Amino acid sequence: QVQLREYGGGSVKAGGSLRLSCAASGLAFSGYAMGWFRQAPGKKREWLAAISQDGESQYYVDSVRGRFTISRDNAKSMGSLQMDSLKAEDTGVYYCAAGYGMGPLYDYDYWGQGTQVTVTS
Repeated sequence: QVQLREYGGGSVKAGGSLRLSCAASGLAFSGYAMGWFRQAPGKKREWLAAISQDGESQYYVDSVRGRFTISRDNAKSMGSLQMDSLKAEDTGVYYCAAGYGMGPLYDYDYWGQGTQVTVTS
């Protein structure tokens, strides 16, 4: 079965950094685009970033552009989201997803279970 699982969440002070990882199994990872989403308390899940299958195209929502960096290592079936200059409003549950189609808003078929990121002042 297909499984995506996020790692690296935790608590960090505002201005700090975290790196999230997404380990994929059960699918041809290099054949899928991947994305990262966040669900903040009391909010709907929002798209943050996406990366094409070959890693050559990256897309970001304006609120994280310049602070977050999406990447992938197809040889390891692993995706990453480097988060710098974190703000309190970055707090939420972060999800990775795999999909296909036309970026930035890919059609996501598979989702991880999420990892909590808490940014404190």
